[in-house]
Amino acid sequence: MTETEKDGWSGTIKGRPEIGQSAERSRTTTMQDILAFTEMTGDRNPVHYNKALAEKTSFGKLIVQGGVTTGILNACVAEDLPGPGTVFLGVEWKFLKAVGIDEEISGRVEVTEVRADKPICKLRTTVRDASGELCLDGTATTYTMPLEGL
Repeated sequence: MTETEKDGWSGTIKGRPEIGQSAERSRTTTMQDILAFTEMTGDRNPVHYNKALAEKTSFGKLIVQGGVTTGILNACVAEDLPGPGTVFLGVEWKFLKAVGIDEEISGRVEVTEVRADKPICKLRTTVRDASGELCLDGTATTYTMPLEGL
């Protein structure tokens, strides 16, 4: 970037991330997650609530909604990398394994591309269970709003 080019990351809380930089968060899912997500969205799919039915499905257990699984990635992006002021512009996620109740999951984001002229980057996104199995794999494009001085 030359001196006359604008730094698109100016004013962002954490500044421009570097390619290869990563952030990770872990948490254990709960029945409360399912209830809260249902309250927000109206998703009352029986695989989230009817244990007897869910045990007969290919999942073999009650599972949390996909939005609960991906929520950990929202936290990684908004809090850690790229950080406060960041929103998703687009995602391409593939769900590989269902997440059940009382399961520990870890969400990870890794920077794969960064624009210098605009606060936009591409991330590799994953969610793994406690045994390290991939539950979600994909990519995300993010935009980070300048918040300093507001």
